[in-house]
Amino acid sequence: MESVTFIHWCLDNLNYWTITLLMTIESSFIPFPSEVVVPPAAYKAAVYGDMNVFLVALFATIGADLGALINYYIAYFLGRPIVYKFANSRFGHMCLIDETKVKRSEEYFDKNGAISTLIGRLIPGIRQLISIPAGLAKMKLSTFLIYTTIGAGIWNSILAGIGYYLSTVPGINTPEQLSERITEYSHELSYIFLVLAVFVVGFLIYKGTRKRKQKSQSN
Repeated sequence: MESVTFIHWCLDNLNYWTITLLMTIESSFIPFPSEVVVPPAAYKAAVYGDMNVFLVALFATIGADLGALINYYIAYFLGRPIVYKFANSRFGHMCLIDETKVKRSEEYFDKNGAISTLIGRLIPGIRQLISIPAGLAKMKLSTFLIYTTIGAGIWNSILAGIGYYLSTVPGINTPEQLSERITEYSHELSYIFLVLAVFVVGFLIYKGTRKRKQKSQSN
């Protein structure tokens, strides 16, 4: 109950530091949707002018990186048995994590390689957990951070854009109305990103297969 009160306080007092904190929580293993942080902050920036919408996206991405690093290092140092034990624990289930979700993120990482840390940031259900298989695979930290920052930056920039756009839409007068419109747009975007991710993965697989064929033919 105290944690819920704390989150509500952060949302009622949105600034660059609370954005970073909440996005760190969102990007770690604790379930917390970025849609309730970035768009309202961008909306507030556009309407009241006490923040800059570009800095909202920047600090949200910094928070996403910090949260991703938490998952990365937990998996990196504790290893697969401990991670799966946590996923099957009562606390893991309270965090909406289970063995199936972790296994699915691992399979996604194994199938798509390092680029999955970028694409995975744009896919619902994978976004928060994609750092775990990267840590388990002991992916190079610099590569992990580059891909994570790009993926999180794209997602947060679009969420900030939604919040900024909604500041120009008439008929949004209450936090509930704002939340409803944000949820509507974010769900539509999630499906679009899922289609784009499938396209990108398909293209990379095709490119890799073609490269291997050319290599075998030259030998």
